[in-house]
Amino acid sequence: MATDLTPYLGFDGQCEEAFKRYEKVLGGKILAMMRYSEAPPGSGVPQNPDTANRIMHARLKVGDRTLMGGDGPQGRQPQGFCVAITLDEPGEADRIFKALAEGGTVSMPIGETFWAHRFGMLTDKFGIPWMVNCEKT
Repeated sequence: MATDLTPYLGFDGQCEEAFKRYEKVLGGKILAMMRYSEAPPGSGVPQNPDTANRIMHARLKVGDRTLMGGDGPQGRQPQGFCVAITLDEPGEADRIFKALAEGGTVSMPIGETFWAHRFGMLTDKFGIPWMVNCEKT
């Protein structure tokens, strides 16, 4: 039986930039950032100049939650998921939505809905889809 479910985001060379941005926007702390070049010899991890600086694994702690990710095989695009973030304060939902939307595409502008003080959907500049939600009590 699972004790936790953790989103693991796949990137194509932008993992480091994305996680540094998420750390700032979400007020989290990067706990791990391992490059392919740091894998020990004989580990089965490809060692070549094209992948050396790519991130093999990153871990970000936000409150009591964890977000993980890495640079996957080149050319792989994220699909079939979105990251949902729930906030208690409408102002904080607005701030985070605006920050994540910079350079990205808004599919549903943040605003009031019948279930939420604020709800909006976007895809950030790294291709990661997000839902920002601040539910009504």
